[in-house]
Amino acid sequence: MNRRELLAALIGLPGLLPGCYRRSTPSLPEGAIVGASAGIGHRLRDGFRPVPPPDAWQNRTVVIVGAGVAGLVAAWRLARAGLNDFELIELEPVAGGTARSGTSKVVGYPWGAHYIPAPTKENRLLVTILDELGVFEGTDEAGQPVVKEQYLCREPEERVFYLGQWHEGLFVHAGATPEDESQWRRFQAEIDRFVGWRDARGRRAFAIPVAHCSDDADITQLDRITMADWLDQNGFTSRRLRWLVNYACRDDYGMTIEQTSAWAGLFYFAARVPKPGASSQPFITWAEGNGWVVNRLFRKFRDRSKLGFAVSDIVPREDGADVIAVDSEGRQAIGRRARFVIFAAPHFLTRYLIRSYRDDPPRHLQEFEYGSWFVANLHLRERPYGRGFPLCWDNVIYDSPSLGYVCATHQALLDYGPTVLTYYYPICEDNPTRGREKLLAWDWSTCAELCLSDMERAHPNIRDLTQRLDVMRWGHAMIQPRPGFIWGRSRQDAQQAFGPIHFAHTDLSGVPLFEEAAYHGIRAAEEILKRHGMNTRSLLSD
Repeated sequence: MNRRELLAALIGLPGLLPGCYRRSTPSLPEGAIVGASAGIGHRLRDGFRPVPPPDAWQNRTVVIVGAGVAGLVAAWRLARAGLNDFELIELEPVAGGTARSGTSKVVGYPWGAHYIPAPTKENRLLVTILDELGVFEGTDEAGQPVVKEQYLCREPEERVFYLGQWHEGLFVHAGATPEDESQWRRFQAEIDRFVGWRDARGRRAFAIPVAHCSDDADITQLDRITMADWLDQNGFTSRRLRWLVNYACRDDYGMTIEQTSAWAGLFYFAARVPKPGASSQPFITWAEGNGWVVNRLFRKFRDRSKLGFAVSDIVPREDGADVIAVDSEGRQAIGRRARFVIFAAPHFLTRYLIRSYRDDPPRHLQEFEYGSWFVANLHLRERPYGRGFPLCWDNVIYDSPSLGYVCATHQALLDYGPTVLTYYYPICEDNPTRGREKLLAWDWSTCAELCLSDMERAHPNIRDLTQRLDVMRWGHAMIQPRPGFIWGRSRQDAQQAFGPIHFAHTDLSGVPLFEEAAYHGIRAAEEILKRHGMNTRSLLSD
């Protein structure tokens, strides 16, 4: 096969006959691979350990490793309690992690996470954060926070491209058989059953944060099987239904139903539904996705942040820990003598950065596995052509290995003219390491051609409209909740402090959500506040 035929095979395009595609490889727009500084990270993995000169050392009460959501929220919690002697150290030149965003002359756009389900009053920590950022306009009669209209996801929210036409929603009713519709209703009834379920202590089967979920054996046993097993056991054979559930698992976890824990698969559908028969909580979103939140949090701590520096060594000592970091070029090393450390980076990095873990890695580390993605942002001079239901915020192509794209200008109320489309492509390999190697082997032109060839199914003129296409490769984009991980011991063991080092990252929940990263940021910060003698009322909901 030639290059274009190979790419067509990768994205599942039907028919590789000579007449199906243009004979010459079509030209690509301008673009580049951006972000995600893998170079210095790989040097540190391979043993590079710089030594700071004596005049490069400073004292800090708290050093926060990583300025993603967990790290920024931890900083916010420390500052709110009055502990201001902290410093954020972040490898990338911008804060936010997988919630970071980009800007253009037209609109801001996401490079990863792009929405937050509206929290209920029970999620006090998230309500407090978003309220401080001005997201709410008060409460309703039941005391629930009311999201300002401009931050609620604008309708129409989602559509799917199926058999040459766009359809509203993600379950395709057009052409569905009576059995398809029956299984869809029965599946929703099963989700309602889980939503209404309570254990002897009144805890929900599935709740956000995960720490509030029931540990009853009737529910945790779901973590022993895959989502495909659960569908089989319950007679859910409809191809349309299984496609939707598979899409959901790929969307949140970067895994198929054959790879995902049934507990995690059901969590996706049930955790955000307030009561049986109700819809999921509405989405809060912005043109730049969750970058809107992290950018505003970061502004508060810009003067206490060191961007573009990778932590290379954390050495626990009797009265704290030494933290050594090096700039992205590997030339300038700095040192911090900290009383406490919040490790807010992905947990797999501990085996490379914490000296004691390098010498004797804890057993739980081998259970942490991460999925790989690439995200492409397409800058278009005009909206693409498509048949059927009009352009939405979220746009999904049926039977594509991608997750489709979100439209940044949709939330910005710009319905005509130039736009930015953010395209998501998870690498759903059974072996995560092999998937990561595959992703890193793809150069920019491979990713760009994959993206455009895929989108051409729904938008024949997408290639002509695209003026620029940039790609970001996320080698460790999100934790993968494979069977046994959510309710196994490894996840719980990883949350325990190691001397002066406290851990905070969404991977400690087993599901890669903004709410979970915020929870662990608050938890780690409050553990340190307590040890530092600053007991304050906890923001962690009961």
